[in-house]
Amino acid sequence: MVKTRLWIGVFVSVLCLSGCGDHSAFGDGQSEMAKDGQTASAGETQENQKTQGGTQDPVAYVRISSTVEELESGFSAVRFEGEDGLENFLHQGGAESDREVLQFLTETIVGSAEGLSFEGGAFGCSTISVENTEGGYYFGRNFDWNKCDAMMVASYPSDGYASFSTVNVDFVRQGTGFASRFLSDEVLTAAALYAPLDGMNEKGLCVSVNMIQDNDTISQNTEKPDITTTTAIRLLLNRAADADEAVELLGQYDFHASMGYMVHLAIADSTGRSVAVEYINNEMKVIETPILTNFYLSEGEKNGIGTSQSHTRFEILEQTLEESATMDSGQMRDALSSVSKGNFGEFESTEWSVVFDQSALTAEYYHREDYGSSYAFTLFDN
Repeated sequence: MVKTRLWIGVFVSVLCLSGCGDHSAFGDGQSEMAKDGQTASAGETQENQKTQGGTQDPVAYVRISSTVEELESGFSAVRFEGEDGLENFLHQGGAESDREVLQFLTETIVGSAEGLSFEGGAFGCSTISVENTEGGYYFGRNFDWNKCDAMMVASYPSDGYASFSTVNVDFVRQGTGFASRFLSDEVLTAAALYAPLDGMNEKGLCVSVNMIQDNDTISQNTEKPDITTTTAIRLLLNRAADADEAVELLGQYDFHASMGYMVHLAIADSTGRSVAVEYINNEMKVIETPILTNFYLSEGEKNGIGTSQSHTRFEILEQTLEESATMDSGQMRDALSSVSKGNFGEFESTEWSVVFDQSALTAEYYHREDYGSSYAFTLFDN
């Protein structure tokens, strides 16, 4: 089968890590967590249906396969089924750096992928949790960065919850500088499973990582096993059913911020509980909040530190929630649009906005601030 391949472009690197190894654990089995045989259908990608408003509009769900499908320039989707290696990753102690994550991947999953690396740069984000008009909850997220390639990964692991997650493909590299090469679909998908920036699992648990502009970082150092920013997200998507379980899981590991950046996590579950998890002097703090942008919410000396624009975005979303205690999908889209980068006249853009329906288990993506059209995905076929 000829596979679609994505060109991974060159950009200024903050960090470049590499490793290589032997192939072993990338499987093809069905997810045990897919209830009653209801797995999302593999197959050719269908034409997405443009939507113009609320939940009453008809939606055509995009059907994806294990071949990476480019839905439009800069946005693709792929389906994974089988053994994702997370149990082995955690059993061998996890990883306290992106380099160690890559070493694990190249030695146990992706096989020989010479020069595979995780790279990154500063990004801004906004998240919001709100009750919807059907009695469930939405979780919305903007990912703000310079132009990049985004990919939605639908994962059905043999030992864990099924989930959606979103990856900035520009954070996954093979080769350095102008020696970048093509990655096979198998290698790209395997690496993407360990590099999510947001997502929702089959229990309706949503999580997002948001940056904070601060010189401090997170590097806990106890006897606990280790996780990085992105592997923490994968851990929660695979294993946490609600916000309490997510917080408890995080407390069982030493957290290490990927690439040395200060971050905090937005976590929301299907009951409407939404929290921010922050690390102050390497101590985990949990704050109840339906909104998170890019400044500290924890009380104390760090409170409020972050970009001024992130305060503005927070205030806009706060006002939106005051005016609309419940929202339909169109209102949720508009809320995300109101804090997208196009409103602030900067070089960055909102590369993707996503609305996760935590009861229906659907995701609706808007690419590069085109809020007149969307790509809709359902975690399980009806």
